Amino acid sequence: MSLRPAIPGDFPFIRGLASQPENAPFISDEDEAALAGYLADPSARLLIWEIAGAPAGFALWCQVGDPSGAVELRRLALAATGGGQGQVFLRALVDYGFATLGAARIWLDASGENPRALRSYDRAGFTLEGRLRQHWYRPALGRAVDLMLFGMLRAEWEALEPLPERA
Repeated sequence: MSLRPAIPGDFPFIRGLASQPENAPFISDEDEAALAGYLADPSARLLIWEIAGAPAGFALWCQVGDPSGAVELRRLALAATGGGQGQVFLRALVDYGFATLGAARIWLDASGENPRALRSYDRAGFTLEGRLRQHWYRPALGRAVDLMLFGMLRAEWEALEPLPERA
């Protein structure tokens, strides 16, 4: 299991995950030009999560290099959910954010109507920092949903317990 930078050949995989019916209400499907823009943007990192050399998920980091040290984990998705890899994926992303990107703080947002994501972020050590009520218009739903804001500080990451080894 590893993270690597995305390449243009990964765009169909990324777009395929974003457009899956279970993901579409919660993450945006951006076209190839937008994805290429992230590859060219020094303040962004578009990553692929691989298991046994095959793409298994993706993540988009933004605000890399911001003077505040805050880095946004803007988008993430796994190809297969419910198999126990979610926490491993999240830990790899959090470790990447702090260890590789040098973040002082990682923040992300999620739909208030995505209980799986809300539970995952809580279990991964993120703190729910706020709710913006009926803030985020989701075209797939045809309405605005609550936007939940989560954060983790470097000291909180340093205090995390190691994940148990998987058989």
